Amino acid sequence: MDTLSYKTISANKATVNKEWVVVDAENMVLGRLASKVAKLLRGKYKPEFTPHVDCGDNVIVINAEKVQLTGKKMSDKVYIRHSGYPGGQRTQTPKDILAKYPERLVEKAVKGMLPKNKLGRKIYGNLHVVVGSEHKYEAQKPKVVDLNTIK
Repeated sequence: MDTLSYKTISANKATVNKEWVVVDAENMVLGRLASKVAKLLRGKYKPEFTPHVDCGDNVIVINAEKVQLTGKKMSDKVYIRHSGYPGGQRTQTPKDILAKYPERLVEKAVKGMLPKNKLGRKIYGNLHVVVGSEHKYEAQKPKVVDLNTIK
């Protein structure tokens, strides 16, 4: 049997086909939106997916302020951060975050679903979250993707 015809082809920086994609977050549940956006960023929906290469698309999320949370998470869920100083623990609810910086809620959810390494930080740079339906990436000719149609 000819074993050379069965070689697995791995993608690399030169062979990766990156596209620009627009996702509308209006009336979508935050966690479900974030998991699908993370898969798009990672390139998991592509047949040439390679785990150690940035082969995902550049994703633009519009209408970030219109994202939904189920149940009482809008007031009960708590995001905790620490300044590094004694007594420096700070807490925020999603309601507080949406009032001040609406795009950070989506950014934080997607970032938590990416790998925690150099590649994850590089992939996170391909995420662009925008408040409202207008964005500054029209020159890239992004295609609109409906997240309800992809698995």
